[in-house]
Amino acid sequence: LFTVTVFLSTLTPKFYFALTVTSSFISGLIFVFEWWHFRKYGTSFIEQVSVSHLRPLIGGTESSPPAPAAFSAGDSETSRQNMPECKVWRNPLNLFRGAEYSRYMWVTGKEPLTYYDMNLSAQDHQNFFTCDTDSLRPSDTVMQKAWRERNPQARIKAAYQALELNNDCATAYVLLAEEEATTIVDAEKYFKQALKAGEMIYRKSQNCHSQSPQHEAQLRRDTNVLVYVKRRLAMCARKLGRIREAVKMMRDLMKEFPLLSMLNIHENLLEALLELQAYADVQAVLAKYDDISLPKSAAICYTAALLKARAVSERFSPETASRRGLSTAEINAVEAIHRAVEFNPHVPKYLLEMKSLVLPPEHILKRGDSEAVAYAFFHLQHWKRIEGALNLLHCTWEGTFRMIPYPLEKGHLFYPYPSCTETADRELLPTFHEVSVYPQKELPFFIHFTAGLCSFSAMLALLTHQFPELMVVFAKA
Repeated sequence: LFTVTVFLSTLTPKFYFALTVTSSFISGLIFVFEWWHFRKYGTSFIEQVSVSHLRPLIGGTESSPPAPAAFSAGDSETSRQNMPECKVWRNPLNLFRGAEYSRYMWVTGKEPLTYYDMNLSAQDHQNFFTCDTDSLRPSDTVMQKAWRERNPQARIKAAYQALELNNDCATAYVLLAEEEATTIVDAEKYFKQALKAGEMIYRKSQNCHSQSPQHEAQLRRDTNVLVYVKRRLAMCARKLGRIREAVKMMRDLMKEFPLLSMLNIHENLLEALLELQAYADVQAVLAKYDDISLPKSAAICYTAALLKARAVSERFSPETASRRGLSTAEINAVEAIHRAVEFNPHVPKYLLEMKSLVLPPEHILKRGDSEAVAYAFFHLQHWKRIEGALNLLHCTWEGTFRMIPYPLEKGHLFYPYPSCTETADRELLPTFHEVSVYPQKELPFFIHFTAGLCSFSAMLALLTHQFPELMVVFAKA
């Protein structure tokens, strides 16, 4: 103790200043590293090391994760647990590359589609529009290569080569409609030619599909082409203002091919019916597709909430509701909004215009920001049309987050919120878009600790520099 006292009495203010500066520098480095590790991996490095390596050494046991929350009625726990976390879906309302995405790029100079998104589309086209018998038809062989081309001009050139070999090559017209046509009118012309050729090929495939497995595969491919063309023609009619014609085409398509519900044609139908303000028809479609055995979507959940909000939104007032309480209809509307917000929590900020929209991607992640962008891009006008609907949403949507059990990854009405949505959305959405993140990651304790330690030691260094004698006396004491 005497030696230590003598040693401390011989230390100069410079030593204390150097000590505090060095401590501040080291803690600052630790803080920067912790922050980088958290931004990249979502966890604290110190906490991860202590849990993984130190706790077993001192005899501790890692706490088991909490049991998942109850799933929706009718959903088996096993099927939900086995569900892939981040399945990417084709956007039912995806835009036309030549007539819409390319025009945006010409005007703004920004690329609206990511390479990952376009690569998924290329895989879709190969799955939908090719089969093992393509080698029997030269035009189909050319188109099989065309769907693999990365350069748009090379794809368009290959489509024209296929038409030279066979003027009735439906997939060649599809490619030209999607990528060469610079207006919806031009795209519709190409799709009409594709429909004429596709129906002829489809009838031929129907007559001989039972002859061999190869003929069955060819019929599946020709069916995919026909359904795709009819759907896109209906979307062209919707964009050109012929909404009743579009609704009829969609209804006929759903009746003709009822087994292709996974293509979500009903979402196109819902949007068109909302534009017609045919709310009774919208409710009829929801009654059929808002079923516990079918996968949910933002379009289903938020459209159901919109219809319930429509019944009360015009006369809804927060002050009046807080004074007299909510009526039965208002409770139903609020619960529907809470249900929709829990399914996809990103949508309200777009509908309330608290966050700017971009063009929707060609693929979406259900419950993710990409789905929210795609939904709000087409449905914002429908919410604005109903007086008071956005006001009701604004007054009630944040209450959902107080109702969801902690941690936020747990589910209340739906299966637990996927943890990989942020990563997948960043792959789907353009780089200039600020991706919405939910649940927000809370800063770990050690980031707060190292930040405080760095600030405290830096303050000591500053005080030692400004008041050396006083700080030496304080340190010795």
